[in-house]
Amino acid sequence: MNEKTKAALERLLAVAGYDSGQSRRVTDFLLSWWNAESCGKFDPTDMWGLDGDIRVDVVTVLIFIASHQTYPDTLGYGREFERLVAEWRPHLVNKY
Repeated sequence: MNEKTKAALERLLAVAGYDSGQSRRVTDFLLSWWNAESCGKFDPTDMWGLDGDIRVDVVTVLIFIASHQTYPDTLGYGREFERLVAEWRPHLVNKY
C-alpha cells in the first residue's frame, strides 16, 4: 500500500470513529471490504452524503481494493476493524 492510500485509509478510520451520518457511511464502506457478507452494506449512493475530501479517500481506497487481493487485517489494520465492528456492529463481536 503506498503512502497516499495508507493516509486515505487512516483518515477514513478516523472519520469512522465519530458518531455521524458520514461516519456511518464510511464505516459501512470499510466493513464491507473486511467482510461484505456479514458486516457490509455499503450503497455507492451513500457517497453522495460525504464531504468531497472524504469521498476522494473512499475512491482512493476503493481503487486499492480493486487492484489488490488483500483484506485490511492482512495490512496490519485488524485491531482498527475489530474496533469498528465493536462500535457499529456489536452483535458480531464474538464472530471476529
